[in-house]
Amino acid sequence: MISVPSNNEVDRLHAYWRASNYLCAGMLYLRDNVLLRRPLEPAHIKPRILGHWGTCPGLSFTLTHLNRLIREHDLDLMFVCGPGHGAAAVLAHAYLDGHYSERYPECSQDEAGMTHLFRHFSAPHGIGSHCTPQLPGSIHEGGELGYSLSHAFGAAFDNPDLIVAAMVGDGEAETGALAASWQSAKFLNPARDGAVLPILHLNGYKIANPALLARIPPAELQAFFEGHGYRPCFVAGDDPPAMHRKMARALGQCVAEIRAIQARARGGGGPARIRWPMIVLRTPKGWTGPRRVDGHAVENSWRSHQVPLADPAGRPQELQALEAWLRAYQPETLFDQEGRLAAGLRTLAPTGARRVSANPHADGGALRRPLALPGPDAYSLPVAAPGAADASPTQALGAYLRDVMRANPDRFRLFGPDETASNRLEAVYEASGKAWMVQRLEGDADGGHLAPDGRVMEILSEQTLQGWLEGYTLTGRHGLFATYEAFAHVIDSMFNQHAKWLDKAQRLAPWRAPVPALNLLLTSVVWRQDHNGFSHQDPGFLDVAANKRPDVVRIYLPPDANCLLSVARHCLQSVGHVNVIVADKQAHPVYLDAAGAARHCRAGIGAWDWAGTFVQHEPDVVLACAGDIPTQEALAAVALLKSLFHGLKIRFVNVVDLFTLVPPAVHPHGLPDEAFDALFTADKPVIFNFHGYPALIHRLCYRRRNHAGFHVHGYREEGDLNTPFELAVLNGIDRYSLAMDVLERVPRLRGCAPAARERLLAQRDRQLAQARAEGLDPEEIRNGRWPDQGLENA
Repeated sequence: MISVPSNNEVDRLHAYWRASNYLCAGMLYLRDNVLLRRPLEPAHIKPRILGHWGTCPGLSFTLTHLNRLIREHDLDLMFVCGPGHGAAAVLAHAYLDGHYSERYPECSQDEAGMTHLFRHFSAPHGIGSHCTPQLPGSIHEGGELGYSLSHAFGAAFDNPDLIVAAMVGDGEAETGALAASWQSAKFLNPARDGAVLPILHLNGYKIANPALLARIPPAELQAFFEGHGYRPCFVAGDDPPAMHRKMARALGQCVAEIRAIQARARGGGGPARIRWPMIVLRTPKGWTGPRRVDGHAVENSWRSHQVPLADPAGRPQELQALEAWLRAYQPETLFDQEGRLAAGLRTLAPTGARRVSANPHADGGALRRPLALPGPDAYSLPVAAPGAADASPTQALGAYLRDVMRANPDRFRLFGPDETASNRLEAVYEASGKAWMVQRLEGDADGGHLAPDGRVMEILSEQTLQGWLEGYTLTGRHGLFATYEAFAHVIDSMFNQHAKWLDKAQRLAPWRAPVPALNLLLTSVVWRQDHNGFSHQDPGFLDVAANKRPDVVRIYLPPDANCLLSVARHCLQSVGHVNVIVADKQAHPVYLDAAGAARHCRAGIGAWDWAGTFVQHEPDVVLACAGDIPTQEALAAVALLKSLFHGLKIRFVNVVDLFTLVPPAVHPHGLPDEAFDALFTADKPVIFNFHGYPALIHRLCYRRRNHAGFHVHGYREEGDLNTPFELAVLNGIDRYSLAMDVLERVPRLRGCAPAARERLLAQRDRQLAQARAEGLDPEEIRNGRWPDQGLENA
């Protein structure tokens, strides 16, 4: 039965809402006299006004009613605030329910604590106007719009008792990321997942423009959401008592529908097609604020978006208007003499962990359970000799992830666009199908791998996938997102925001427990795009990742399948990081056995004595590499040089962990200068073959003593529909370019360099001509074996 609030309860709900609105307005404007015990003066006004008002009343209204809903039904409910500058409302409720004061005792439940809260909101060195990590109860900052729904659904996956109320701003609803994430309901399984209750807030305006969904006819809006598979419930108006009754009824109806859907599914029945409820809340922008200022409409206008009164300290008429506005909330009836919320209103908020601000899932690290991980040895490939056999790195990883999924059926998922099989990870289908809650056709049974209880999450929206994974890990679970390297750029900004969140959580919210790492696997890499061409050639995501703070970001380039297994296990165990792994899906030589791969990956960098020609003393040259294909070409260059110069002293260095290249003062994985110089020497030439853009290596190494000796080869935006060898030559990462660079850089070779260079060019040109004529690289390139990759066929 859905309860409707009595007149007395409506009055109390309205009073609680007024209290939260008063706090929101006070946070924007006041630094002193926070309870208006005397007339306002310019000295009481904050010197800078940086906050936003327009969305606060609707948010506060919703949170007031979610409190009622939680108390009435004893719900485990988490709130995601989509509107970008909604922190004032969320913070006001966290303060009113007492949890904010528990986390931050300086914001105590009295006038002094309220003063501290007001002074520090949206002020330098204070509290952000977005829902930053310092704000309890939040996993979503909202400063970059579009991800509230995907975060909410990520939080709900594998959380059967949780309801996530996700408020979506009408401006946010115009973003592509948000538009795609409406499809998330088609992946939510009510038998084993929680529920998401979207609340679309139509207040009509963005910063200075109308909101699109607020300007279409109601019937069209209803058809829009019904077409997405929802059952929308509309709550609209501006009369507070009527709106309180409408909202209470709507929320009660939505919870009843959610419970009915879950009961049918968990009882083994229910329709195949589910229509989840949602709310469309239409209220005036800036509701309860000043209606007009200087002759212009403010309430229900874009002018209320930021601050309705721009300069109350400097304009007496604005100061008077501000005081009238604040006194209209009747703060003397809402707070007692000490400045604490009136006793009759305190019971409206839930208590303990049922408070929205204290929901345990919003501090997901505290709920984190480590994965049960198999050791990688059983999945590793035997190595009779380095490079003697080939294997697909991601195919080996797929078998490993299959068993990770089997061992962790409630806390690990694999995310990716429609590429799991393309990326050679298809072994996971032996453990789980692809989540799919909509229509299935007869032909899907033949290799479609669709399953309502699937744990492989595929949708052709990288932003939705990233949002799901972020919501999943921020609430304590584990996952991996695999995607084509070139199109990881679709989530550049989301990656940035998540890394910033983790950084601030670690440094400014120490009460937050570390959450599982966010793991990204970039495959189908730049160097193997002979069928896709230039559009699929972009290794620049590494540059994006390298910009983030060293406390958070990690970048790994395992050179072979066994190293990828070792790196993946480490990343799945880590917490508080974003791990970027680059590994190709095509077959490549395997160089290190399981034990050797584990040692090499633990160190992150090392000299391969078996690959070089000189171990004990200073070499003539260092050949270094990072990435599977650059490693293969660098080894082939060593073979060429060996065949030309038997006495040349070469040290071969492979880099797995990119941040070993920086000093330890810059990144915790950095090598000390002594160890770095022991590998790369203090003054000998270093020919570095890199998977990505060359400038990144220079940027990482520029503080090192021998930085001037580094000569980096990498991708330089050259390519089209080329064979792998031709693409390598165009960008200078091929064996011949590396070998010729050694000829130029080693002083004692310069006398014989012209003849040797001529031989190298002749062989390269012959092989290029054959590749261009046949559309296929020559056999000695495609299937050459270390160390027999010299000039025998020249």
